[in-house]
Amino acid sequence: MTSLPASLWLKILLGAAIGIFSGFVARWIGMPLPWMLGPMLGCGLAALAGAPVQGPVGLRSVVIPIIGVMLGAGFHPGLFDHVATWTGTLLLLPGFLIIATLASYQFYRRIGGYDPVNAFFCAAPGGLNEMVVLGGQAGGDESRIALAHALRVFLTISAIALVFALLLDIRAVRGAATWVGLTDLTLLDAALLLGCGLLGFYAGKWLHLPAPQLFGPMILSAAAHMMEWVTVPPPSLLVIAAQLSIGTILGCRFSGVSPKEMGRDMALGLGATALLLCVTTAFAALLGPVAGTPLPQGVLAYSPGGLTEMSLLSLAMGQDVAYVSTMHVARIVMILFGMPLVFRVIGTRLVEASRKDR
Repeated sequence: MTSLPASLWLKILLGAAIGIFSGFVARWIGMPLPWMLGPMLGCGLAALAGAPVQGPVGLRSVVIPIIGVMLGAGFHPGLFDHVATWTGTLLLLPGFLIIATLASYQFYRRIGGYDPVNAFFCAAPGGLNEMVVLGGQAGGDESRIALAHALRVFLTISAIALVFALLLDIRAVRGAATWVGLTDLTLLDAALLLGCGLLGFYAGKWLHLPAPQLFGPMILSAAAHMMEWVTVPPPSLLVIAAQLSIGTILGCRFSGVSPKEMGRDMALGLGATALLLCVTTAFAALLGPVAGTPLPQGVLAYSPGGLTEMSLLSLAMGQDVAYVSTMHVARIVMILFGMPLVFRVIGTRLVEASRKDR
């Protein structure tokens, strides 16, 4: 990062300043998950207004493992007593993904008028980077696909956090009891948590895990906490810094996007996300009679947001982090393996139809 030009450093510093300020404002007004949602909304609005902001993308490889270690701390020795109740959610998950993707695809095709390739890769509820790469290779518009997925994650997190707080009165867990100070960790605690982050980071990449920077540290941290080798999460200051970074990066993704030029695509992204959330709520409601899962927990498990962000949201809302994280990992795996396989079968027809549309 030291070789970055001065102009880019200024953009990163401006983005960081807006993100930190927005985080404190969000905390002050009582916004759920303030340290992530505040910077995400603040930097997003600044970017759309034309401010020269840039997210600290280089920090992702540092902060994501911190979040992974923190999420792993949500696992406990009695967790397996409840695993059997997750079966219904896993069994319904493929059906949810198929219906959600088809509904989103039809929306982009029929309402948005997108050609089949762009509609196909904009529709998948997951895997932003992968869908952009695969869509570009298939002849799709990478910027349009990226915008659709960035909006999906952005809007999903914002909508669920606000609906939970305003309609369900489920708010972020706050207070001194949830604060973990630097002095609350022994040297052994600190060494074990640091080891989970570092070893998990490299092991996740080596094993080609989905979202390896998050999932690897989360697995090792979960194992350490379930074995009770360590019983505390990472210090709250580190977690807040990680959330500020993630929120700032998400918000700054809209840098260079002109609301006037991209207005239609953004409106379609809003409509597609609303449709996906309706499908999410319908399937989450089914989980009540099928698996006895509370509606809020089912919504968090099926919501088409990012793994890191939805796991953080479940933690902030006092929901079962292990359950929600597991379902999002399963969703990502199904999407990453399923979408390329489906495209191999119908890709030729989609490409030919797209050429005719153009």
